[in-house]
Amino acid sequence: MGYFASVQIFCLISAVLIVTSDSFALNEASALKSFKDQISEDPTRVFSNWDLQVEKNPCNWSGIACSPDGGHVIKLDISRASLKGFLAPSLGQLSFLQELYLHDNNLLGTIPKELGLLKKLKVLDLGANRLSGSIPSEIGGLTDILKINFGSNGLTGRLPPELGNLRYLRELRVDRNKLQGFIPDGDTSKYTSNMHRRYAPNAPGFCHLTELKVADFSYNFFVGKIPKCLEGHLPKSSFQGNCLQYNDPKQRTAAQCGAGASPAQSHPGGSSKHVPVEHASKHQRASKPAWLLTLEIITGITTGSLFLVAVITSLRRCNGKSSIIIPWKKSSSGKDHVTLHIDTEMLKDVPSISRQELEVACEDFSNIIGSSPDSIVYKGTMKGGPEIAVISICIKEENWTDYLELYFQREVADLARLNHENVGKLLGYCKESSPFTRMLVFEYASNGTLYEHLHYGEGCLSWTRRMNIILGMARGLKYLHSELQPPFTISELNSGAVYLTDDFSPKLVDFESWKTILSRSEKNSGSIGNQVTQCILPNSLEPRHLDIESNIYAFGVLLLEVVSGRPPYCKDKECLVDWAKEYLESPDGMSCLVDPEVKHFADEDLRTICEVVNLCIHPQPAKLICMQDLCSMLETRIDTSVSVELKASSLAWAELALSS
Repeated sequence: MGYFASVQIFCLISAVLIVTSDSFALNEASALKSFKDQISEDPTRVFSNWDLQVEKNPCNWSGIACSPDGGHVIKLDISRASLKGFLAPSLGQLSFLQELYLHDNNLLGTIPKELGLLKKLKVLDLGANRLSGSIPSEIGGLTDILKINFGSNGLTGRLPPELGNLRYLRELRVDRNKLQGFIPDGDTSKYTSNMHRRYAPNAPGFCHLTELKVADFSYNFFVGKIPKCLEGHLPKSSFQGNCLQYNDPKQRTAAQCGAGASPAQSHPGGSSKHVPVEHASKHQRASKPAWLLTLEIITGITTGSLFLVAVITSLRRCNGKSSIIIPWKKSSSGKDHVTLHIDTEMLKDVPSISRQELEVACEDFSNIIGSSPDSIVYKGTMKGGPEIAVISICIKEENWTDYLELYFQREVADLARLNHENVGKLLGYCKESSPFTRMLVFEYASNGTLYEHLHYGEGCLSWTRRMNIILGMARGLKYLHSELQPPFTISELNSGAVYLTDDFSPKLVDFESWKTILSRSEKNSGSIGNQVTQCILPNSLEPRHLDIESNIYAFGVLLLEVVSGRPPYCKDKECLVDWAKEYLESPDGMSCLVDPEVKHFADEDLRTICEVVNLCIHPQPAKLICMQDLCSMLETRIDTSVSVELKASSLAWAELALSS
């Protein structure tokens, strides 16, 4: 009897463990599935086995590590996988999670406050993504956290002082964002008023982080002074690229920081020479009874809170929704909805142009200068303003996902920061719901595209004019790659993306940026046609910040096209690059690369072009040179003076006049 009793007890315990393990696994698997559903692109197929019907145990899914009993997920590591999508709040249900690595992807949207529920989390790495919005104060509830990395995103707002509650935190990285305000130190000694000290006896701040060994606050917009507790043991590089009161030439300029109150006047730890009002208010407070002052403070806080709620409610009613709820996957049941919080600050400095204005400017949208299955380009003239090119995104409202909405916003903000004479300027955007409209408005270069002049032009471009166009393109790319942070690359760099002004000055325009996002989102890579598609353009679908090598390769192809007058794409014969290889490294054969229509050219210019082309199309990417060096080579060795052509022939001046 004892034997059977023991067996029964053993079986009962085993059954309980199995049921418990399964219940935990299914519960956490559901949370992981929700995370997967928020990802729109998985180019490396990380989620290929994230299917309960195929593999029921999440412990066997890619990127997942489980506890020894197999009942809980303790590690999620999907870094450098080029994932694009949103962070699902459901991740907060993985209550046993200890490590979360999602570094170097293309994650969009905000950081869910639900991550603050992960009380066992020790590592949180969301660095090198495209996250926006503020850092949730709930992150201050991760009591066991050792490492946090939010670096290289687009985070805004202030650093939550609640991070100062993370007593075990050893490493914090928030560099290369758009964070503002002061670095909270939690030092109450600066409060001279006894009342202030009474209300903030244990103010959270970084001076309480006794275990903090590594921290990086660089390249944000922090103001005020560096907390003394951090200045002593962190390197100067941890604070560079900000607006701090710090004797460091690597701080941002006043123009970059913007106008505002002096940090010394607004920071409790600062000092000011002009403080008569402040002293007067202190004397007034000192003369009042403590109970009355307390009542005034409470009344003021209550009144202010009610007023703030009323203002926010009014703004939401007047200006529309601060967040939109759009089906991620359309379903008649009304389920599978996600809430995307739109960062209204993202486009605050970009002009919004109404559809009615654009309709008038573009003659009822009848003046079409380009089209494709997914976009239409109109030409127009703003009333009393410049000529414009308007790109209209041809997507039905029912197919417009929250992913595309956020991409549209980020694309507008990204294009709006471009300001160079050889780069097309974004003048504004149009975003309306009735009728559904998403448009980008660029300045128009009235002389058409470089492609048209090279292959369909009535007259031949002179050698000097071609060299000036090459130099302009090089300067534009140097600006985009080297002078912007983060860098910007043209999605489809070819002669059709180079527009010419009246004086044949080139302007690089990124009209094709939507081709990439639409093809990857709708899985229809052939949806947009382009007659100037290149034969070979590696990495054409990589994110912008990783696409510099592709731009350099395309620039090499462009140089060959400008010099030879031959189209870059495949026709009946070989591609332009394959055809040119025979002549590129042959001093005697280089002249064969020149367009037969060009009667006079400079040998030294041609040798320089060939050298640069070889560097651009080199088969080993590791040896690719940067655009800054290429531009310097071209600028110092190419002579664009008219005298070069006039010296070539006594009749050259006449030919030059005709070609101009």
